Amino acid sequence: MTEKLTDYKYKTGIPIRFSDIDAFGHVNNAVYLTYFEIARSNYWKEIIHWDWSRSGIILGRSEINYLKPITINDEIVCYVRTIRIGNSSFDVMHVLAKVTPHGEEIVTTGKTVCISYDYSANRSVSIPPQERLNMIKYDEPRLILNTN
Repeated sequence: MTEKLTDYKYKTGIPIRFSDIDAFGHVNNAVYLTYFEIARSNYWKEIIHWDWSRSGIILGRSEINYLKPITINDEIVCYVRTIRIGNSSFDVMHVLAKVTPHGEEIVTTGKTVCISYDYSANRSVSIPPQERLNMIKYDEPRLILNTN
């Protein structure tokens, strides 16, 4: 899948910490999931307005495509959008981009399968109606697959 940044409305800056860097001077591969989590959490809070008192979210799956390394001196941003909505699960696409003098360069892409979850009952639950609507309205129906 070739990602186009123009398909994304939401973007947030990601701070690179010294502790993110491995012995080779690159961001360690395990840290990318933390970057995705930061961006996803900001998206849910700022755009989707997820009501955590009704249901939580757990991850069912994560995929990462490492395209180019990130170093301590890079400035990066993460784009996020919902690409599929089911009954209790939805897929979120992430694109990390390096800010350059000539624009932004995609360095990593990733997808997470997110599951609406009731922690007290220990089971998945339907995506709350308002959060579902917010994802559809914000990320445009033409870009979301399997919308109920």
